[in-house]
Amino acid sequence: MKKVILLLSVCLLSMFGLTACGSDSGSSDKTEITYYQFSAPADGKALDKMVKQFEKENPDIKVNVQTVAYDDYFTKLQTMIAGGEAPDAFELNYETFVQYAEKGVLADLDKYIKDDKDFDPSTLNEQAYNAFNYDGKQYGMVESFSNVVTFYNKDLFDKAGVAYPTSDWTWADELDAAKKITDADNKIWGVSQPITMNEFYKVAAQNGGAIFNQDMTAATMNSPENVEALTHLTDEVTKYKVAPSPSDLSGQLPEDLFANGQIGILHTGIWMIDEFQDLPFDYDIEIEAGNTQKATHFFANGIGVSKDSKHKEAAYKFAAFMSADEDAQKIRIDANWELPATNNQDILAPYLEMTPPENREAVFESLDYAVLPPVVPDWSKISDYTDSEFEKVLNGKETPKEALDNCQNEINKVMGFK
Repeated sequence: MKKVILLLSVCLLSMFGLTACGSDSGSSDKTEITYYQFSAPADGKALDKMVKQFEKENPDIKVNVQTVAYDDYFTKLQTMIAGGEAPDAFELNYETFVQYAEKGVLADLDKYIKDDKDFDPSTLNEQAYNAFNYDGKQYGMVESFSNVVTFYNKDLFDKAGVAYPTSDWTWADELDAAKKITDADNKIWGVSQPITMNEFYKVAAQNGGAIFNQDMTAATMNSPENVEALTHLTDEVTKYKVAPSPSDLSGQLPEDLFANGQIGILHTGIWMIDEFQDLPFDYDIEIEAGNTQKATHFFANGIGVSKDSKHKEAAYKFAAFMSADEDAQKIRIDANWELPATNNQDILAPYLEMTPPENREAVFESLDYAVLPPVVPDWSKISDYTDSEFEKVLNGKETPKEALDNCQNEINKVMGFK
């Protein structure tokens, strides 16, 4: 009799256990995928909404999200891939996408795209979608795009008696305004702009310069146009002192100083619009100034699927959802989280209607002047070296010409140019 009771108890406990598992998450009946990402807003609410909506539309798939700070992201991702523990789906920006595609760690998504009756590439921004095509194959799904504009503090402009920036401003116009706004005694600077390779290739383009020649067979890093561009950037800090130096920043970001009312003109990305919603002063945005021509950044983030994933189809479904699902796109718009790569003007309309800033049209007008970073496997290595050379210019150890000569030699060595 005791044996019968014991057996019944075990059966009941087993049934209860199974029921409990099913009622908790249903994970035993679901395909679980891991999504590794770097770009969600600090509160993560927008991404949480997207994941919940995806799981609602795909009740047989559960998405486990891992968020890593951008500075550590690619190092950790590479370690996971090398250790055979790559996440099923992971975020990539345009600058690094080619490196991963070339190394053969990404799954070819063409088959899934062809079989997906709900996905239509024509609904997406063509440039953004094609950014994740390598060697004729789609190795990633674009999820968002963004660009850089000038944010300007209207109160500081008014105090200095300076007219607000316009879409036809030149470097000279911006420098003139920055000089009038700068108030060294009160630690107020007229302008702030990064002095890194990721900024320089665009500033060089504003002066008709480039990092490589058109067919990518030779470096043009130390061209006269580029020397003038680097001089423009560094002179703002060292000669005219209208931009904060690294020591002035004291570990703070330029975005922090702008929010404190200490910077008149800030060159940064539209991803900061959400962060700047509650500033204690009026601000707006405008297309960046150019010199001989206009040029603005174009950034795109996408999602790749690991070629070693055991759940490629589920991972693709999630990537496609993040890219083209209208609910996901609306959530992104509502959160001011960059921009969905959609051509649907009805979805984009609320973005233009939100304030601040008033001149959100500048975001889309800037796309007419978009430039992309060179697509080379060792771009990060080139960028790191270049950044260290630019720092020497800021510290007075080299001239812009000397720094770019050194960069030219380094690029030739890395790229195998003669």
